[in-house]
Amino acid sequence: MDARLDYAANPVVGKALKYIASAGRELKESALPAATQELVALRVSQINGCGSCIDMHTKDAALAGESAVRLNLVAAWREAAVFTEAERAALALAEEGTRIADAATGVADETWARAAEHYDEDQLAALVLLVSFMNLANRMNVIARRPAGDYVPGSFH
Repeated sequence: MDARLDYAANPVVGKALKYIASAGRELKESALPAATQELVALRVSQINGCGSCIDMHTKDAALAGESAVRLNLVAAWREAAVFTEAERAALALAEEGTRIADAATGVADETWARAAEHYDEDQLAALVLLVSFMNLANRMNVIARRPAGDYVPGSFH
């Protein structure tokens, strides 16, 4: 399968991607734990059906030392005993923040409060930005039908 658009060759997308990539680098350097970032990025990408982002975040997380068990259980995190309470709170916020159209209330106060028990304000800000960033990246890739499977771990950073 070929992508509908070659983002690297398109000057309009290329110009915008410089800023988007810069935002992604800032998020990577935030106070939000790296493992949490990868789990959240993976879960948002699963919800949105973004194969290229699932490919990237699964491989990058594995390269960073994340276990195959945890990566395989992200989609079923509620039933899995391998995630910390903080990670569960982040995954819940990520799901509600991604599925805004499914719930008229957006992110529930209880979900926010649970996340705030585990993360400080800077980490919460990074979490909100990460969920938003991943939804942007997922939508760009899904709309353009970016293929999955050929990502080389660590090459985006």
